[in-house]
Amino acid sequence: MLPKTHFIFGLIFALFVLYLFPQIGLFGAGIIFLSSFLIDFDHYLFYVIMEKDFSLKKAYNWHLIKRQKMRKLSKIERNKHKNEIIFLHGVEPLIILFLLSFLYFPFLYVIIGFSFHLIMDIFEEIREGHRIDKISVIWDIVKYKKLKKLTI
Repeated sequence: MLPKTHFIFGLIFALFVLYLFPQIGLFGAGIIFLSSFLIDFDHYLFYVIMEKDFSLKKAYNWHLIKRQKMRKLSKIERNKHKNEIIFLHGVEPLIILFLLSFLYFPFLYVIIGFSFHLIMDIFEEIREGHRIDKISVIWDIVKYKKLKKLTI
């Protein structure tokens, strides 16, 4: 899902959570909102590592090209290629955040934002007919080991 979509839906979701649970306040809603799209920082970091370039604009365009190229492949061909390993998209970061929330409660708001983001990504994968990724970072690493890298 594109960052703009995550931004818009994340804002709507955070306002909805604030409406249902006003005790979280603007602070909690703000953390939920920010974490619902800033989780995608790992996509940018992946680009920086792979391309050795820090341009946010080039990273965005690189991901768009990769996305379009992957969408043009048949489902069978798509499943032969590995996706990037994005370390914030999975259950493992949620577990770490949960443990950190015992030290600092607002990490629970980050979990809510991350979870909303991951659910939206999974819905998009289903809608687009892609395989379901982003459940476990470790599982994705093991699963992608034998797959080909999609070149751009």
